[in-house]
Amino acid sequence: MAMSVSNPLVLGIESSCDETGVGIVRGTEMLVNAVASSMEEHVRFGGVIPEIASRAHLNEFVPTLESALSEAGVTLDEIDAIAVTSGPGLSGALMVGVAAAKALALASGKPLYAINHLVAHVGVGVLDGGKLPENLGALLVSGGHTEILQVNSLSDDVRLLGATIDDAAGEAYDKVARLLGLGYPGGPAIDKLAKSGDPKAIRFPRGLTLPKFVGTVEEPGKHRHDFSFSGLKTAVARCVEQYQKRGEEVPVADIAASFQEAVVDVITSKAVRACQEHGITNLLLGGGVAANSRLRELLAARCASAGITLRVPPISLCTDNGAMVAALGSQLVSAGVQPTGLKFSTDSGQPVNLISLVA
Repeated sequence: MAMSVSNPLVLGIESSCDETGVGIVRGTEMLVNAVASSMEEHVRFGGVIPEIASRAHLNEFVPTLESALSEAGVTLDEIDAIAVTSGPGLSGALMVGVAAAKALALASGKPLYAINHLVAHVGVGVLDGGKLPENLGALLVSGGHTEILQVNSLSDDVRLLGATIDDAAGEAYDKVARLLGLGYPGGPAIDKLAKSGDPKAIRFPRGLTLPKFVGTVEEPGKHRHDFSFSGLKTAVARCVEQYQKRGEEVPVADIAASFQEAVVDVITSKAVRACQEHGITNLLLGGGVAANSRLRELLAARCASAGITLRVPPISLCTDNGAMVAALGSQLVSAGVQPTGLKFSTDSGQPVNLISLVA
């Protein structure tokens, strides 16, 4: 049964990748954001191993939950609703969080909402500035996702404007970092090294940016707002090979800076263009790659030039966490959205228009 509580106390559970997150939110106020990451266990593999991530969630969930409840000073009985990420994400990892949430909901009799991980990245904005503005868009950039969203209503109308058709931006960073011998995770390493390199040293390709013509007339094309980074990654690999074949020292800093410039150039230009073409005047940046200094700098400059107001939550709320799940759950409860109940499955490819699963 749907309920509408003006200032609901919501427990949020996030386990879509390698962070076990438990957050507690009252209305738009974050009480606690407890996160246990298994990143260190994936370093030697150069990327997230789903089986290892799933086992880490199993080990970390109960301690993280107990820590969150204790820090917030609340009991499970006081919670109004439970929200859990049902997708998108790694299937095994999602299953751990969903199983835990179902068990808690069944034991406590609390309503359960199965919510969308990507929309939760937008919902976290209410914790840092209250009500979200009108004409809102979101640019989500992470290890698994690169998307542009139009957010007409956080509780019932979110639309996908563009997405990556191959690698996500964060994934490309990890792969290029491996090529350059920089280790994992690649994003922070490349961002740091790029500061000492020349971003104009090498002109790497900008995927899906050439205009489409029908005769002499430019057509938008079906991938106008989409991204592709696999060709860029290959171009970096060929570049490194050429230096090695010639027996020359690989200019790692210049390659890192030039690669990063290619990524952020495409992301920011496409995001701003999508906003302009869809009447979006406010843009929220989210996802782990939102920590990238050059992305933040260039996006801020291009948004300012286009008259778009940019909002970037604190880094701790941009990466995967339970507070963002609780924040979206709170918005759904306040809007009187029907709870999902217990009879649902995880959806590793859950589309953004499915903000919460229907019972």
